Amino acid sequence: MKSSDVLADAFGRVRSDVHRALEGLDERALNLRLDPDANPVGWLVWHLTRVQDDHIADLAGTEQAYTSQGWAGRFGFDLDPSSIGYGHTAEQVAAVHVTDATLLTGYYDAVHDRTLEYLRTLSDDDLDEVIDDAWDPPVTRGVRIISVVDDDIQHAGQAAFVAGIARRA
Repeated sequence: MKSSDVLADAFGRVRSDVHRALEGLDERALNLRLDPDANPVGWLVWHLTRVQDDHIADLAGTEQAYTSQGWAGRFGFDLDPSSIGYGHTAEQVAAVHVTDATLLTGYYDAVHDRTLEYLRTLSDDDLDEVIDDAWDPPVTRGVRIISVVDDDIQHAGQAAFVAGIARRA
């Protein structure tokens, strides 16, 4: 098995986690905040997808699906289209008001497909390429991809937790 196959499997698990977390959620559940500063399911999935879209597009040297495929317009959030959610205030989190889970799954699936397409182009040697020498140790392409998977898994788990509460509420 090639390293890129292992990475593709990891992203496939994220996709399954995202779909399970969103399954059957209505607008209320998607936007439920456990307290005024908490992140709702809709924001968590939007954010993890935005980070994956941003980072993989950067690695691939392509435009993000969010802008190139019109997802920013479909969501219609009152946010800069370059926003990925990092450092969002409570007000910015509230601006990510999702009305339909299928919009989130559609966007995630589009990003997932682009991610797999990119991974298929990589060799094991490509994963060792240093892409950011501002860190000690320098960040390789493989480390950046693992960082994205790690972030995705954490946020998908958070989304599943909040979704479970929302389903019982």
